[in-house]
Amino acid sequence: MSGQLVVAQGAELPWPPSVGDFYPPDVAGPWVTKFGIMIWIAVAALIIFFMTAYRKPKLVPGRAQWAAEEVYGLIRNGVARDQMGAAGIKFAPYLTVLFSFILLTNLFGIIPGFQISPNSHIAFPIVLTAISYAMYNYVGVRKHGFFKYVKMSLILPGVPWPMHFLLVPIEFLQNFVIRPVTLALRLFANMFAGHLLLLVFTVGGFVMLASDSLFVQVTSVFSFLMAILMVFFELLVAVLQAYVFVVLSANYISTSMADSH
Repeated sequence: MSGQLVVAQGAELPWPPSVGDFYPPDVAGPWVTKFGIMIWIAVAALIIFFMTAYRKPKLVPGRAQWAAEEVYGLIRNGVARDQMGAAGIKFAPYLTVLFSFILLTNLFGIIPGFQISPNSHIAFPIVLTAISYAMYNYVGVRKHGFFKYVKMSLILPGVPWPMHFLLVPIEFLQNFVIRPVTLALRLFANMFAGHLLLLVFTVGGFVMLASDSLFVQVTSVFSFLMAILMVFFELLVAVLQAYVFVVLSANYISTSMADSH
């Protein structure tokens, strides 16, 4: 091991890093964390952006208004209307805000100074999922009534009654357990894995660069190149996962409003 790594071990940066080193330390106790500050920054940034974009709307939009209209149009036409028809237009504002928030917090993972997405911590995808979960169940109960909604969610029409002993538990797990669990885990796992890959190639490059072997030092270039490549890949994943989360949320709302299973 090189002298640089020995010095790092003697300081407050133990080597190799542990799982606890993956997440940033608290800023001011357990109630003020870097993740919490990033969430408030994202909320403030989105409020300022949309209020500024629509403060003085023009027939020929400026850049900010054009960007806001493009985001809203994408979600309204490409998600809400496609998934729910005309009834989905009223959900477009919620889905647009949801998409914008997830996208921005995902992009924090590749922005210098942040360098990690809050969604790589399972708590935040759980909260976002809980909001969508409460919404699509509320919409279903409001339209059909509680008992009819539960019946529609659990009982398949045209199935012989003995099969219900098998199908009802499966439908219950699918509609009330698997849907929210997979919605949260999909976002968390993709952002966690992406950040982990960035760390592997970045930290690996520095470790190789600090090696006593000239050959290992030279090959560290490839590790840094892979880290740069992973930044662009993480950008694609950030956009894709925000879109997938919103599409699935819209689909679940659509199925809760449907008149048949």
